[in-house]
Amino acid sequence: MTELISPAAPESLILPSGEVQFGHFDGPVDSLGLAHFEYRNNMDKLASRWARHFHFKQFQFVSLLTPRYVIGVALADIGYVGSAFCYLYDIAANTLVETTWLKPLAKGMSMSPSPRQGKAFIGGRRGRITFNLVDGLWQLSLDTPQISAELELHPLALSLPMAMCTPTGYNGWTYTQKHNGLLPKGRLTIKHEPQPLNNALASYDFSAGYMRRETSWRWASINARVGDAIIGLNLAAGVNETGATENVLWVNGARHLLGPVQFDFLRNSEHISDDYWRITSLDGRVDLRFKARNCRQEKLNLWLLQSNFRQYIGHFEGEVIDGEGQQHHLQQVLGLTEDHFARW
Repeated sequence: MTELISPAAPESLILPSGEVQFGHFDGPVDSLGLAHFEYRNNMDKLASRWARHFHFKQFQFVSLLTPRYVIGVALADIGYVGSAFCYLYDIAANTLVETTWLKPLAKGMSMSPSPRQGKAFIGGRRGRITFNLVDGLWQLSLDTPQISAELELHPLALSLPMAMCTPTGYNGWTYTQKHNGLLPKGRLTIKHEPQPLNNALASYDFSAGYMRRETSWRWASINARVGDAIIGLNLAAGVNETGATENVLWVNGARHLLGPVQFDFLRNSEHISDDYWRITSLDGRVDLRFKARNCRQEKLNLWLLQSNFRQYIGHFEGEVIDGEGQQHHLQQVLGLTEDHFARW
């Protein structure tokens, strides 16, 4: 078992020749290089301009954990429509309130074209969300009925994100960049009450690419203080699994690559209290149990599009073994899981 070692991030994910560079990188790429990509259909013909635009998907997500609250913030542009949400989960009261946005053809919103530099924004009468990316540092600005925030998400010293690209379907690709165990700094006000950030943690997700027309994934994420360690964990199944996985454990900022994992749960349970998950790996390095407490969910069934989205908040228990063979025991650790189907 070894710690994740990855090559230097390329300046452009896609070379002028049209070749997509696959694998893990040691940081964010400067540019996706979309102008160089020769998108083709399944019969090897160049795709139309319409297909190039509407088949490209992009979403960005930030999770923030404080001793009192969990905040989830997401922006998504799937071509046909742009959407966003910001939810506030009160841990003690076990209540969740949210603000949502929906923009036909993604009009009135923007997404960062680069994982390193750029701006993503959505706004309106319900408030606004802004992600600023400055030399790879994520800045979050929020103004909703429940939350006001101006935050920067700082990695621990020498900590690097998980950044990777894998082939998707016959002609597509998916670039994913995630970083857990970040330290939020700045200002956070919830329900007009300033919130201390000395024990807060955060994570982000930047994902983009030509994904499958029908896509589904399972996902788990943890930002936690376990003993003297800051633990970050990202586990997923369903998207990035062609030659590499996006499964990574961070221990005090150090990255440790994990192998494929299996998610077992009851998708059609009638009550959240029945949602009991097992997340395991064949090599035995991941053995987790998750018990849901609450759920942010949304179902859209439109002519061209379908989305069945459920993001759960609950507690993890179990063990994860890092790349140096050290076992990390989790007990009643708050985190997220997700089950999502999309036809886009």
